[in-house]
Amino acid sequence: MIDPLRDLDSVREATERLLAAAAGLDEAATAEPSRLPGWSRGHVLAHISRNAEALVNVLEGRPMYTSGEAREADIERDAPRPLADQLADVRATAARFQAAGAVPADWSRTVELRNGITDAAARVPFRRLIEVELHHVDLGIGYDLEDLPKEFAEREIAFLAQRFSGRPDVPPTRIVADTGEWGTGGGEGDPVTVSGTAPALLGWLAGRRDGAALNTAGAPLPALPPL
Repeated sequence: MIDPLRDLDSVREATERLLAAAAGLDEAATAEPSRLPGWSRGHVLAHISRNAEALVNVLEGRPMYTSGEAREADIERDAPRPLADQLADVRATAARFQAAGAVPADWSRTVELRNGITDAAARVPFRRLIEVELHHVDLGIGYDLEDLPKEFAEREIAFLAQRFSGRPDVPPTRIVADTGEWGTGGGEGDPVTVSGTAPALLGWLAGRRDGAALNTAGAPLPALPPL
């Protein structure tokens, strides 16, 4: 069962971990490539800040972004900033997100995200947690998928399995970890069982790893569409 207030606490803790780790960077490291193709660490930090603002918009009933082009332009604008400015922005926008989440509201209401996607407001804090945790990994500064909290990794696997469920371009797939299993896909063909550790499965589902460490019992690993 979704507990948005508990998730808000998890977001706060994850943000503090990210800020503490990023504070150890220097200006040169901030401009170096992140693990995301085409993005520096500065791009990742800028995105984390702008995403917090965007999710405040969602919680307060405004469009998440004015446009896709504006979203990209804002990240490009903010990516080259000095590290101190980046960290101050992450902290300030995180505080605004926490404040928006603390306002008494109907968590069961439906909100609109990017590209017409809708969801329950109660899932917005977890969506923010995904952004903070996975982009901390993307910074490439010593925090990896294996360092993610176990509960978060399992919930994110379930979240992504649901996201790909019913997709005709993903074959029926059974995802098996040590701690549970999930079904996804919706295309034709025989079901494929993909098993491995939770971090390895999460990395594959989230597009952070190629799935080479996973076991498919000789079947081809399903190709997943980009997130």
